[in-house]
Amino acid sequence: MIKIAVDAFGGDYAPEQIVKGALQAAEQDGIRVILTGNETRLKSLINGKPGSDLIEIVHAPEVIQMDEAAEAVRSKPNSSLVQAARLVKEGAAGALVSAGSTGATMAAGVLTIRRIKGVERPAITSLMPTRTGVALIVDVGANVDCKPSQLVQFAQMGSIYAENVLRIHRPRVGLLNIGHEPSKGNSLVKEVYTMLQDASLNFVGNIEGRDISAGHCDVVVCDGFVGNVVLKFAEGLADALFGMMKEEFTSSLSTKMGALLLKPGLREIKKKVDYTEYGGAPLLGVNGVVIIAHGGSNAKAIYNAIRVAKEGVQQNIVQGIAERMAT
Repeated sequence: MIKIAVDAFGGDYAPEQIVKGALQAAEQDGIRVILTGNETRLKSLINGKPGSDLIEIVHAPEVIQMDEAAEAVRSKPNSSLVQAARLVKEGAAGALVSAGSTGATMAAGVLTIRRIKGVERPAITSLMPTRTGVALIVDVGANVDCKPSQLVQFAQMGSIYAENVLRIHRPRVGLLNIGHEPSKGNSLVKEVYTMLQDASLNFVGNIEGRDISAGHCDVVVCDGFVGNVVLKFAEGLADALFGMMKEEFTSSLSTKMGALLLKPGLREIKKKVDYTEYGGAPLLGVNGVVIIAHGGSNAKAIYNAIRVAKEGVQQNIVQGIAERMAT
């Protein structure tokens, strides 16, 4: 029976929204969840609620704050995050979900759960909506300085995740660059381009930033510095565009009437760019499924993060990456 360990005290709206999302996953999808955190507080939030019969609690008296990072994983071994990671390490849970500090969650994955043998550095991924579906970006912040071999591993791990979890047959892998030509870019991406040509992947060559949203590839490979800039820019652009649209649509009676006609379509577009629909960012390369949820996650986002975590376990994503690294 798959169980998902959830850091109940990680995130801006913990523990209330975290518990609400866990109860939703238990009630609607029958997912067994282990909540880690202050036992008394958690019991008061779940007792008598629908789905509570599928919820377990593991007491963890310490909390890692949002502004803390790797050092806190070592200094707070009894924190809700570390206890959840330990459950995955010991096999008591199949996956870890946390909306807490990204740096601390990654550190817990590396220091507690440990890396898959052969993986040089784990990578954080993120799903970006495109005109044709979604694109998986690897890495979006875990590694700001990378070696060529590490970017090749990002491509391999991202391809496995896209094929097994996103159900994309022979996912197209693109290397993010400033031009399509093999001669473009810095020395890092030039060397990676050559290496990806020789890798057993569906490598489609270099892609530019505008190609991501156009859906020209399924897996976008870049170092964490570039990936994080792309991710934050996309988030900000989406917020700005919807803000401008709202102002224009409410500026006059005629635009308000037009907005009513467009409302169903606009709702669908907003759903595609809503991070709560995707749950969280998988941390690929550690010996267990780890989903890093947005710090501002509400119950809906946590529910989807738990759902994605369960699917990662069911599709044996860790085993798939381990087998690829072994060869």
